[in-house]
Amino acid sequence: MKYFTKDWYDEMQVSGFLVLHDSEKDWEEEVEYYRKEGKDLRELNLRNLADMRESLLRYLPETFYPYIHDGTLVTEYPTPELRTLVNRWERNYERRMEELDNRYKQHFESIKAELPPAAVELMENGLHDAVVLSVEKPSEDQLVLTLDCSGGFHYFTDIRVTFEEVTYSDIPLDFKGAWWLYDEIYKTDDGFELHTLFDSPMIETVIRARNVKIELLKLPLMRRLKKWLRKR
Repeated sequence: MKYFTKDWYDEMQVSGFLVLHDSEKDWEEEVEYYRKEGKDLRELNLRNLADMRESLLRYLPETFYPYIHDGTLVTEYPTPELRTLVNRWERNYERRMEELDNRYKQHFESIKAELPPAAVELMENGLHDAVVLSVEKPSEDQLVLTLDCSGGFHYFTDIRVTFEEVTYSDIPLDFKGAWWLYDEIYKTDDGFELHTLFDSPMIETVIRARNVKIELLKLPLMRRLKKWLRKR
């Protein structure tokens, strides 16, 4: 993947982690809320910091390191100095991500007319948050993914995605439960190459194929309801 890589995803998690309270009152109210629930907000934040430490040290500049090492990044209301550091980094991050997103959009538009119609549909509708139900390989040059899209942003039902005339794929057959996160597509001499970032496990996969077919396996709830009403 050239755009939406694991590194890109990890840095996005850092950005999501650097959310500061708007006011000291908000911070104190949250501390008090957790105290009443029998929990220590500072202790919980320190645990989250430990989980994120490697990524924070990797993607943030050294000016953040003292706040990471002593825990004050998450255990105290941010000082003006820390807030300035966070705001500066976030502005830079958002600018870089917007540029990256625009570059990919330009890339996709430049090859869109040369891709199979179903491949374009797959990209434009998106499979973000779809869950892999099964991966099958009926023949040497065919790959079938069955996906649960009920929690996604399109289809909202189970679908079957059949890649035809496949020349390469590194998706494990034992892949049930993996989450489809982000994807990008490239034109090849005889078809397309689809790159996908999955979670659980977090891996990047590649499929090269000539064509793809998308089938809805269940009617979405609203379509089932409309169909039932028409029969009455």
